[in-house]
Amino acid sequence: MAQKEYIVEDRSFRTEADYKRALRDKEIMDRLRKESASYTLEELTRLLGEVKSGKYKFYTLLGQDFEDELAERIKQIKSRCAGKGKAAGKTAGKRNAGAGRKAEKTKARAAEGSSRPVSEEEVQEELRRQEKRRKWTVALCAAAAAVCLGYFCVYLYFNQRTTNNYDELIALKAKADAGAMPSRQTTEEVVIHYTEEGEQEIPEVLDEYKNLVNKNKKLIGWIKIDDTNIDYPVMQTDDNEYYLDHNLNQEYDKNGSIFMDKDCDVLKPSTNLILYGHHMKSGKMFGSLDRYSDQKYFEEHRYIDFDTIYEKGIYEVMYVFRSRVYSEGEVVFKYYQFIDALSEKEFDSNMNEMAADSLYDTGVTASYGDRLLTLSTCDYQEKNGRFVVVAKKVAEKE
Repeated sequence: MAQKEYIVEDRSFRTEADYKRALRDKEIMDRLRKESASYTLEELTRLLGEVKSGKYKFYTLLGQDFEDELAERIKQIKSRCAGKGKAAGKTAGKRNAGAGRKAEKTKARAAEGSSRPVSEEEVQEELRRQEKRRKWTVALCAAAAAVCLGYFCVYLYFNQRTTNNYDELIALKAKADAGAMPSRQTTEEVVIHYTEEGEQEIPEVLDEYKNLVNKNKKLIGWIKIDDTNIDYPVMQTDDNEYYLDHNLNQEYDKNGSIFMDKDCDVLKPSTNLILYGHHMKSGKMFGSLDRYSDQKYFEEHRYIDFDTIYEKGIYEVMYVFRSRVYSEGEVVFKYYQFIDALSEKEFDSNMNEMAADSLYDTGVTASYGDRLLTLSTCDYQEKNGRFVVVAKKVAEKE
């Protein structure tokens, strides 16, 4: 009995199993042929590379036949491109040089994706599409430029407004300090909204801050570090989020304000007064605080002037360290929770933690009963990172 003949794509296969593999290969080849019918030279070349790399699994010699077929199509397209390029070059000589070169490239690209001749109408249509794309690109670029310019203008506006606001406040403070405050302001009683009710006697607001407190009852003090840009009012509310993006005038301001932790009390007073401020790239707020990472900078800026609205103080930098905001479940020293030490043991424990983390030894130490000031800003060396400077009150200013 004659053996049954299995033929696929003009190739004979001896067994039924090989025949089925060949039929599977043919299905893949037919699908790829259909998809690549209008491929450009670049796309066909990419497809050939994928076939050779094994992206499409062939089980018979049909796979090699398909590689040869793709290679032949690429060769034919390259040949047609060369011919079309010459023809287009002759036509281009009759037009202006720029338009001719464009038409030649368009014909070549069209020839790469099709085996049929390319008509002049198709070339012109492609040129029109390219011109339309060009106009859209120009329009989009112009729109993007307008958005960037608008953002830059808004940034400059807020930046200048912030500068003007603080210059005005510094001038108002200096005016009062020089004894030039209007008598109406010096005699007006100032009531601070966040003061706890009870028997605690509230001292009188210092003269130089009465004007500012009347401007905003949430003012709690002023911080200044000589020979730096840090010279700002300090705010306090029962919401630690508010002054992240508001200024003294209650206006939106991405620079925010320097503010004291809501749990700190300047009247009691708290063991540790914690101040927060943004680390602005412009250097505003606490943007320059991380310069304390250099011990030489500390030696040149070891003292911090911090006044509450009730008393003035001079603080000496004691510890400089990096930390981060931890999750509630993490059992670790969290500097931002150290506000009041209820015992000497608790105080010393916190001091030991900060000393261990400090970037260098300042030679300054503190004892139970000392009053501390902590400055905190963002640190981008790690997620939720913080840069922290802790100082001890060493004197009261006149």
